[in-house]
Amino acid sequence: MKKFNIRKVLDGLKEVSSSAPSVQVGPQENHLIQETLQSEHFQLCKTVRHGFPYQPSSMAFDPVQKILAIGTQSGALRLFGRPGVECYCQHESGAAVIQLQFLINEGALVSALADDSVHLWNLRQKRPAILHSLKFNRERITFCHLPFQSKWLYIGTERGNIHIVNVESFMLSGYVIMWNKAIELSSKAHPGPVVHISDNPMDEGKLIIGFESGIVVLWDLKSKKADYRYTYDEAIHSVAWHHEGKQFICSHSDGTLTIWNIRGQGKPMQTITPHGKQPKDGKKPEPCKPILKVEYKTTRNGEPFIILSGGLSYDTVGRRPCLTVMHGKSTAVLEMDYPIVDFLTLCETPYPNDFQEPYAVVVLLEKDLVVIDLAQNGYPIFENPYPLTIHESPVTCCEYFADCPVDLIPALYSVGSRQKRQGYSKKEWPISGGNWGQGTQSYPEIIITGHADGTVKFWDASAIMLQVLYKLKTAKIFDRNRSKEDKGSTEASDDDPFAIQIMAWCPESRMLCVAGVSANVIIYRFSKLEVTTEVVQLLEVRMQYELNDIESPDGGGEQTSALPTPGASPQTSGPPSHPSTSSNNSDGGNMPCLKVRSAPLKQSPGYQVDLVVQLVWVSGEPPQPITSLALNSSYGLLVFGNSSGLAVVDYVQKTVVLNLGTVELYGSNDPYQRQPRSPRKTRQPSGGLCDINEGSATCEDRCKSPTSDHRDNSFSRSRSSSVTSIDKEAREAISSFHFCETFARKGDSTLTPCLYVGTSLGTVLVLALTLPPAGEQRQLQPVLISPTGMLARLKGSILRMAFLDSTGSQLPPAYEPWYEPNVSADGEEREKVRKRRPVSVSPSSSQDLSESQYAVVCSEKQAKVISLPSQTCIYKHSITETSFILRADVVQMSQGVCVACFCANGHIMTLSVPGLRPLMDVNYLPLTDMRIARTFCFTNLGQAMYLCSPTEVQRITYSQDTCENLQEMLGELFTPVETPEAPNRGFFKGLFGGGAQSLDREELFGEVTAGRASRSLAQHIPGPGGIEGMKGAASGVVGDLARARIALDERGQKLGELEERTAAMMASADSFSKHAHEMMLKCKDKKWYQF
Repeated sequence: MKKFNIRKVLDGLKEVSSSAPSVQVGPQENHLIQETLQSEHFQLCKTVRHGFPYQPSSMAFDPVQKILAIGTQSGALRLFGRPGVECYCQHESGAAVIQLQFLINEGALVSALADDSVHLWNLRQKRPAILHSLKFNRERITFCHLPFQSKWLYIGTERGNIHIVNVESFMLSGYVIMWNKAIELSSKAHPGPVVHISDNPMDEGKLIIGFESGIVVLWDLKSKKADYRYTYDEAIHSVAWHHEGKQFICSHSDGTLTIWNIRGQGKPMQTITPHGKQPKDGKKPEPCKPILKVEYKTTRNGEPFIILSGGLSYDTVGRRPCLTVMHGKSTAVLEMDYPIVDFLTLCETPYPNDFQEPYAVVVLLEKDLVVIDLAQNGYPIFENPYPLTIHESPVTCCEYFADCPVDLIPALYSVGSRQKRQGYSKKEWPISGGNWGQGTQSYPEIIITGHADGTVKFWDASAIMLQVLYKLKTAKIFDRNRSKEDKGSTEASDDDPFAIQIMAWCPESRMLCVAGVSANVIIYRFSKLEVTTEVVQLLEVRMQYELNDIESPDGGGEQTSALPTPGASPQTSGPPSHPSTSSNNSDGGNMPCLKVRSAPLKQSPGYQVDLVVQLVWVSGEPPQPITSLALNSSYGLLVFGNSSGLAVVDYVQKTVVLNLGTVELYGSNDPYQRQPRSPRKTRQPSGGLCDINEGSATCEDRCKSPTSDHRDNSFSRSRSSSVTSIDKEAREAISSFHFCETFARKGDSTLTPCLYVGTSLGTVLVLALTLPPAGEQRQLQPVLISPTGMLARLKGSILRMAFLDSTGSQLPPAYEPWYEPNVSADGEEREKVRKRRPVSVSPSSSQDLSESQYAVVCSEKQAKVISLPSQTCIYKHSITETSFILRADVVQMSQGVCVACFCANGHIMTLSVPGLRPLMDVNYLPLTDMRIARTFCFTNLGQAMYLCSPTEVQRITYSQDTCENLQEMLGELFTPVETPEAPNRGFFKGLFGGGAQSLDREELFGEVTAGRASRSLAQHIPGPGGIEGMKGAASGVVGDLARARIALDERGQKLGELEERTAAMMASADSFSKHAHEMMLKCKDKKWYQF
């Protein structure tokens, strides 16, 4: 092995401590590479949010537009249409959304928040915006109701009063229903907050008001007094009408339902306790849990449906939450996986005075959305087409790949489609509104998520959509029957012993490698054929970090010579001979953390296990968590590292090629003064998702990123500025790897396969690989690895390494193309496929064999570009002084290559290469939590993602091109649809005055009659809808027209005249819309002083 002098290397890498922008060091070579990326190629914006709305609190459905809205406890609003059409908006205040109401078929939505504000959203634009807001000062909002085709919104309050708001102007009417006027002398006490408001389906002039205490009032809006009052001695949770307007049903806190006739005041017609046990002697049934909501839906040809949530008896301990569907004499109790937040019955008609004809129930659970088919026997559920299962098990890590090979998504889809569950409803998904965007971006994108239960999910993320392609369960290869005695690791990882910690994936060869929390690494190959594996191949590896006992039989890292002797790898795939792996030894009976299955394993098409590498206990200590992982399909090598050292595994021959302690990588040139380590008193947890700080690890802490063991939650740690002083107890962990064909030593003239190793103390070390020729010899001859010394030192842990050729293009690692591993025709045909990919750079073509490659190295604090083979640092840039980088990637943009960094202080930055000029720096997130730190990833073409909540993925772009095309790519929520015709009144009803009674609300609630509301009651805030809102208003005229048509129709005007007028008004609305658009284009770029 060639000796190298550390002083010489360091001379070329003189540290420049100032944070001046990219310092150029060494020869003036920047004229060789013309940098194409400029600042104007970058812009940061959010694109889409996928997944289940975190902590949902309310829900609404537009039965004509077929759009579903869900509000959350953090003020978020998620809108869902047909699969692929979804939208995310946020209320600025962040207060919980307590209720949502669509203006049906108008492209608008009213939201009521826990901070007593009401907002009107315009959904006629791709990014919905608030047109108006109203903030109540003196009263708390408890319930809202907006009748179909009305512009007057009823708002009930905690004090028991009802205020009325005009949704067009968002002004309060002077008409108020005071609680004392509503109940008068019927009750001595205050009736409590308003829990329900709705108008009689057959008479808009009559309003039913439910108070929490159990009083219901039928209020006559015209005469401003109560017609009837209905009193029950149990608190009310909800009220629902029968469509004929003669009966209503209430749900109560003791688990009963009461059905009332509107003219029968004394007591209810019927009292039902759906889940109560009926006592024999005619006593009242025992009380049950409250029925939180009830809906009463009628059908033309059959019994009505009564659907309710809650109401189970108190003795059903441990029973899951239920939705109860009562239809005629049958009662179906549908168990749910999570507590029910809300449910809605979907009906064929938007008119409340017609037969409702319910066909489905949407149930919003705390962590899921379920839609039940009411029309099929057994009430099957619909298969949910939205990507709402991201959180099925908590996400522990993610990777994002843009611009994948085109055959990859079809291949994953074809094996994933066999995993589908059976027994779903045969019908189409009922939430089908909106239209897809017309995006032109069509490159394949894949997101991979690793989960706490050991599953790995592959998602198709192309064109701002997201759908699950394939799910791999890695826990299948382990025995689950872990007894109490052999629990190796500490409590924190025992909850999730199979949790995925790091993933390495080669899209071209489809090789997948995952490292788990229990210090295990699994290698998978992709196959389209089913196979039964008799014995899962297992390699057991001992990695130990000791300075003072290199002579001990365990050895510091198994090899003491830097170059292992050919074929003398101490681990074999035979039975382990190490004492620490047997259960009756002096180590105290510690097993490997997980036991691999001994029974034959049937492997379905998709990812199939090829090899399991398991770190075992050494001298009574658990293995350290794996902190870094890489694989190269062309070389057939896998490498992983932790705070003890690194191990290289040849997965073709199933042997360990190299197992070295970190210190031994340096050989005799170790720059650090390390203290010999005394045996530690406390055991370190073996769980890599565990926090190594004191105190118990919470769930958030437990799922930490592999390199964050030594960070606290707030990310405010101080690192000593000098890299060479190191804590006595601190270990130098391996933090990153990079395989490449490059110049292994200074002054080399030929390219050789190399492995670059980055450590947590900022050192980059090089290992040269000698690979046997492809073919039969690759199976037989050993891979040789020789450390060639240190390339560079940076401040902070090394995060990412990449290589550029002499023109500045990124050099991808070598790979072998995918082939079917389970075909019998092995031998020549397969070997043809498995020839190593040629490397594009040949040194002879470059000028006089001057610099042929550039290594780009990024650490937590700085970036450097090193010229090869001279190993001189030509550029360096201090990225951050006060914070540190959490994620860095060298990414390919359409115009060139750049370094993208995400900083712990929330900044997202890009730097040019090789010059390391800052191109973009945006303060994106005010607060970075552990989840974002663990899941943030950049990928090519300006895409990035992270988990913004335990259940949702936020995607962002830093590419100017994507930001400009985003408006086209987004789907439309509002589509022009005809409102269905109103139900016929019928001859006799028209003759004898039956049928629906209409009411001129304008006359009652308008300013002329009712006067103005008190100014101090609520303040009106115009929304930021702006010019977009102007366009919406222009097209909203068409909605007003539809209403005008109905009113004229009822007054018996001739239809012919009406159609002509309507056509004329529509034409004028159209021209108004065009004028508004022209006006907008004119005004768009003008400054305020130019108007």
